[in-house]
Amino acid sequence: MVPHLITALNGPINELEQRILESLPAIERWFRLEWMEHTPPFYTSVDVRNAGFKLAPVDTNLFPGGFNNLTVEMLPLAVQAAMAAIEKICPEAKNLLLIPERHTRNTFYLANVQRLMQIFQTAGLNVRLGSLDDAITQPTEIALPDGSSLTLEPLLRTRGRLGLKNFDPCTILLNNDLSAGTPKVLQRLHEQYLLPPLHAGWAVRRKTNHFHAYEEVAKKFAKLLGMDPWLINPMFA
Repeated sequence: MVPHLITALNGPINELEQRILESLPAIERWFRLEWMEHTPPFYTSVDVRNAGFKLAPVDTNLFPGGFNNLTVEMLPLAVQAAMAAIEKICPEAKNLLLIPERHTRNTFYLANVQRLMQIFQTAGLNVRLGSLDDAITQPTEIALPDGSSLTLEPLLRTRGRLGLKNFDPCTILLNNDLSAGTPKVLQRLHEQYLLPPLHAGWAVRRKTNHFHAYEEVAKKFAKLLGMDPWLINPMFA
C-alpha cells in the first residue's frame, strides 16, 4: 500500500522528477544503507519547496504536528510505521506517555494530538497525555470541535522515571519542541526511552547546523544521481 497524491499538475514530467523516478531502486538502497549507519528520527515532518526545476527542503520539524491532516486512507501506513518504529526501540512497549505543547486552546493542534493518540493506540499501546503546564494539577478534560475530548494529566516524577498517577510508561514521546528550554522534569530519565532526545529541542538545536549537515547529505545524494546538488539544496545562509 502506497500513498496516492492528488495534484492539479498534469503536464509533462520535468527533468528532475524524471531523474528521481528512474533512480528509485538506487535511491531506496541508498536510504537503506544510510539508515544502517545513522539512526533516523523517530518521527519528523519536512517543508519542501518545489519550483519545478528545483526541489529543496526549507524546514525540518523533529516534533511534528499536522497528523490530523492525514487522510483515512493514510492511517494504515501511519500505524504500520509507528509499529515498526516502536519495535526497534522498545519491542515490549505497553504504555506510551505523550507530552504535547502547552498551547492547549489551539484546536487544530489538539486534533493533531488526538490523531497521534489514535495511531499509537491502533498500534497496540496504551496512550495517555502528560502536560508540562504547571496549571494542570489534576486530570483536565479539553473539549474538541467534533464533540470528543482529550484528558491532560499532571506529570509525576519519581527518581529516574516519569509518568502519571497509576501509569508507568516505558516510552515517552515528546510533541513539544522545547523552544522555551528543557524542563527539569525531563532531565536524567535514565530508565525510560525519551523520544526525540532532549538535544533535538530548539533550546539547543540550530538551523545553521542542520543545513550545514544537510548540505553534505545533498552532495552525496546528488552524486548518486549524477546531478548538481544545487537542485536539492535550499542554499540556507
